[in-house]
Amino acid sequence: MKEFVLVLFIISIYVIQPSYSKAETIPCSMVLEPIDKKLSNAMGTALVYKVQLRPPSFARTNISILGVHLPQPSSYGNYDSYEGLAYIPGVISWRFLLYPSPEENGPTWAGRFDEITAKVENAEVQVRLSNSKAEKLGPIILRGNTKDCKER
Repeated sequence: MKEFVLVLFIISIYVIQPSYSKAETIPCSMVLEPIDKKLSNAMGTALVYKVQLRPPSFARTNISILGVHLPQPSSYGNYDSYEGLAYIPGVISWRFLLYPSPEENGPTWAGRFDEITAKVENAEVQVRLSNSKAEKLGPIILRGNTKDCKER
């Protein structure tokens, strides 16, 4: 009888135990969707994973962003590029440039940030317009959240 109760207890712990945050299970990826539904071709993705930088140090978290079929930044006003922005509300944020690759029908914008030491859970990930000369961020074009991360 004691063994039965013990087995039942152990099984119930695994069944009732809250699931781990998907953001802590990395590597993972998420889709970045347009804020403006008129941008039907605009889409992006973010990859979150651990990297080991040189010289040898502890592992850090990388966030890489790719945005495709984005409108020309200047079509929104005084903007000349895009930036990636990732932040944990009320805790910390990271900004990094996205660079265009020359392609037919507009560039693919991509960039990464390798220096994250915080746990990346429930982080908002965005592609935003940017004025690189004034270092000012503009409106959000694409957005996603690490809570929606898909494990590999």
